[in-house]
Amino acid sequence: MQVSILDYGARSDGSLCTGAIQAAIDDCFRAGGGTVEVPAGTFLTGGVRIRSNITLLLRSGARLLGTRNPEDYNILAGDTVEPVDPALMTDNRWTPARQRVSFDFLRKAGSTWNNALIRALHAEHVRIIGEEDSVLDGADCFDELGEEHYRGPHGINMWYCRDVHCEGYTVRNSGNWAHAIQNSQDVTFERVTVLAGHDGIHCTTCDNVRISHCAFYTGDDCIAGIDNINMTVTDTLMNTACSAFRLGGTHIRISDCQMLGPARYLFRGSLSPEEKRSGQPTREIATHRYNMLSAFTYYADYSRQIREQPGDIVIENCTVDHNDRFLHYNFSGNEPWQLNRPLADITFRNVTAEHIRHPLTAYGDQETKVRLTLENCRFAIDEGMEGMAFMHACHYERITLRHVRVEGLRGAPLILRWSDGTVETDDLAWEDAENPLIVDAAVDFQCKAI
Repeated sequence: MQVSILDYGARSDGSLCTGAIQAAIDDCFRAGGGTVEVPAGTFLTGGVRIRSNITLLLRSGARLLGTRNPEDYNILAGDTVEPVDPALMTDNRWTPARQRVSFDFLRKAGSTWNNALIRALHAEHVRIIGEEDSVLDGADCFDELGEEHYRGPHGINMWYCRDVHCEGYTVRNSGNWAHAIQNSQDVTFERVTVLAGHDGIHCTTCDNVRISHCAFYTGDDCIAGIDNINMTVTDTLMNTACSAFRLGGTHIRISDCQMLGPARYLFRGSLSPEEKRSGQPTREIATHRYNMLSAFTYYADYSRQIREQPGDIVIENCTVDHNDRFLHYNFSGNEPWQLNRPLADITFRNVTAEHIRHPLTAYGDQETKVRLTLENCRFAIDEGMEGMAFMHACHYERITLRHVRVEGLRGAPLILRWSDGTVETDDLAWEDAENPLIVDAAVDFQCKAI
């Protein structure tokens, strides 16, 4: 079955089309599946729910424009086609980490925090396909009761889904994450672009995720998530005002990617309250934040149980430019979003990183000490950072530096450490090499800079 949303009364004239789009999806679903076509034009909508065996086809020039009213996305409770289990619903909203007594706003699919322009729940064989110049536009929807008291709905939110394929479209100005994928399996993203907004793709408790030939120009992390098993990211460009990867999981392969700063789009958290409400920056650019924080930040918070020991993460054949900190792993520090389960091992191979402004940090767990490998890599420290050690390390089992070059290091050791551990080197070179390879820090570890 193939239908157009025009057949159900959708009009590209500024009128609200939520009901027409949902009716087209529901008729296809009742018929056993099919394709719902969105033609060229701008169609204003609140949240809609895509279902099993449905392909949402965005034709060239099609634009689904989200409303800026967050109440227009509360769609699950009233769904009569596939009623939602009340156990998945909650009235709990986001609360700051230090005041939080429950993670229900994250863990239950029916929470307001999980609202999105396109939602899927317990769906299989779902396709969202976009032709050239097709757009999902979140309109920077503002929600005073949302995360950080301004974030609105996601672009796409999926829970308990299997066999999902997303391809060809652009998500821009999402109120929160462009893609929030939870507890799902066999999910593929190809040739997807994300502009501005928040995280590009954020996966939690997902298995077999493949991301390829995508481009993320985000205000927040490009690819993020925890408790993921078997994830591959290939041939993808990442430009961000936060981290290219803020990620945790097991059996992760990242290859042939570019991680470039500074960001094209600002970090929305640096906007004033008035700017967040209006969706439009009004101050000078210099007052907003555009710097890329890190190429890879470890992520393991307490919002979920982490099923397997995080590790076996390999990043290879990648280029990094203009980031503050190449690697940020701080399990021994004071960042709760890294402290659930520690990272066992991570490898960087055939990587070039330029204009680094802070030391790599490898602070592991006293019991599960981290193993870090850098192989066939070249690093260039940014000008003006003389006297900065290349790496800060603590609670590591082994650091392996094989065919590594560090440029721009002046008057500092390669590694400043707060604990013992094995350091293996082969063909290691850095300028000012008369300085020692390793120096033991004279201050207590808890006083370290992060």
